[in-house]
Amino acid sequence: MSARKASRTSASALVLGAEIAAAAARPKVELGMAGQAGSAEAMRRLAAALDELKAMAVRPLLEQAVAALRAEDHRAAAGWATRALDRDERCGMAWYCLAIAQEKAGDFKTSLQCYEAALQLAPEHDEIASNLARLAYRMGMKDIAEQLLQGYLARHPLEVEAANNLAYCQRDDHRYGEAIETLRPVIEANPDNALLWNTLGTVLTDQGDFESALPFFDEALRLDEDFVKARYNRSTARLQLGDPEAALVDCEDALAGHMAEHERAMMQLARSTMLIARGQLEEGWPAYDARLSHHYPDCTHFVIDRPRYAAGDDLTGKTLLLVGEQGLGDEVLFANLLPEVIQALGPKGKLVLAVEKRLTPLFERAYPEVDVGPHVTYDVDAKTVRVTPFVGDMSRIDLWAPIASLLPRFRPTVQSFPARPAYLAADPGRVAHWKGVLETEAPGGLKVGVLWKSLKLDGARLRYFSPFEAWAPVLTTPGVTFVDLQYGDTAAETQYARERFGVQLWRPPGLDLKDDLDEVAALSCALDLVLGPANATSNIAAACGAKVWLISTPGAWPKLGTDHYPWYPTMRVFTPPGSRRWDAVMDEVAGALAALSGVPGRAR
Repeated sequence: MSARKASRTSASALVLGAEIAAAAARPKVELGMAGQAGSAEAMRRLAAALDELKAMAVRPLLEQAVAALRAEDHRAAAGWATRALDRDERCGMAWYCLAIAQEKAGDFKTSLQCYEAALQLAPEHDEIASNLARLAYRMGMKDIAEQLLQGYLARHPLEVEAANNLAYCQRDDHRYGEAIETLRPVIEANPDNALLWNTLGTVLTDQGDFESALPFFDEALRLDEDFVKARYNRSTARLQLGDPEAALVDCEDALAGHMAEHERAMMQLARSTMLIARGQLEEGWPAYDARLSHHYPDCTHFVIDRPRYAAGDDLTGKTLLLVGEQGLGDEVLFANLLPEVIQALGPKGKLVLAVEKRLTPLFERAYPEVDVGPHVTYDVDAKTVRVTPFVGDMSRIDLWAPIASLLPRFRPTVQSFPARPAYLAADPGRVAHWKGVLETEAPGGLKVGVLWKSLKLDGARLRYFSPFEAWAPVLTTPGVTFVDLQYGDTAAETQYARERFGVQLWRPPGLDLKDDLDEVAALSCALDLVLGPANATSNIAAACGAKVWLISTPGAWPKLGTDHYPWYPTMRVFTPPGSRRWDAVMDEVAGALAALSGVPGRAR
């Protein structure tokens, strides 16, 4: 359903409407932000507002809409609200009811437009601004959410829900000090409010300080033992601290509680990774299907009009379309199973593989018998949609699946991962080229490629990457030439290494480290070692058989309950003893590198 245009009554509303219309963000979820569409408190306030409504012609219709919302019948609620708008298009409460109904239905774009109309027509109802802010946040429009919350708090200082949600916006913008200062006076005024202690814990986990966050989640649960979000947040902190057993207990307890469907989908996905992190693959992989639930906010919607593969389907002689999913590194990781898939299809079968465009040369070289092409991804009404236009006539496809959906069949246990040194192939000619370049630039000694971050460094991912200054003991190892493999702008780190460590990071000339992944693979295989965290480059290098040392984290689920990466049997994994304890693991890496270089007297 499309929202009808509401009249514009202020310049600020015009600006807000333009920003919402132009945004192409897909929905995000952060467990802990307060409020939800159609909550009991929201319904109480809405019913009270209807008692004051003077437009008697629409009041009975809106009372029916509120009753339907309370009964979780968003379709009926939308119908009643629309009938009310047919009688009075300028009724702000009708737009408000329709906004809640559309959000419940998952139509976030229309819901935003309805909230905006409601706010313009009924500005005296401040809770509309708070709800609009919450949904804007959920859709990734966090600057808009922050503006609305700041305005709301100016009129209602120390209001708990608004302050909580403003702190979430500030946290996600890495303004951790501001988030704490937003929470401090509200906590002082409301020391028994579990929500605020939970939010303070998330500010710390976002910085990777899981150990310090646990007491705040504990306090939230002491104040409210049924607080689902705090229990879930504690479960994820425990996972990142390397305790998947305790994490799983908390997560399953949280799932027993009441919550919105998108939050339940998020928790179900988290539970699957906890099972996988414990090595319980026979249960964990099927549970991992939660990533495909339409309730999961980051779900990718595959538009493929062919039968989807189901467990037990016979693949012999079939034409199977596999589609890469999630991040680029995940596409490479999950490709571990391709040789077994091809074998299962048999000589009369055919594999069609859709991967990220930059990966196609690598897969075409490794699997010449496979029809490889790029998938294409769009944002459509705040949803991620993926298609495979290169396939052409889809009638030739017997079955299709997101690539990770075959893991239960081909990787049911840790022991089922083969000791295969590589499953992708770099161009041998380009490997030889880069060996020559490296020997000319740095004759003698080890050539070690280093990387230290991912391009997608939002608050939730920063915790998995060591700060660059922690690299000092590694980069000062004598007898080593360090090659900058880090995609993106590394000028600041290069200058820092030169001025603080006395080390020159060599940047490969003319090589696009972000987009020319075939050449990155060749360079990685020409090096003596690739060293860094799990990102696209380290996954590609390992899949091509390059020597890789991975700096991991205690709760990394791809270790599958082991101390290594079964996906890449030649990879060596270094794990810090706790959250943010990078010094210990960097010293360990530096010692191993010094031993590998064979040059005594490592500088410190």
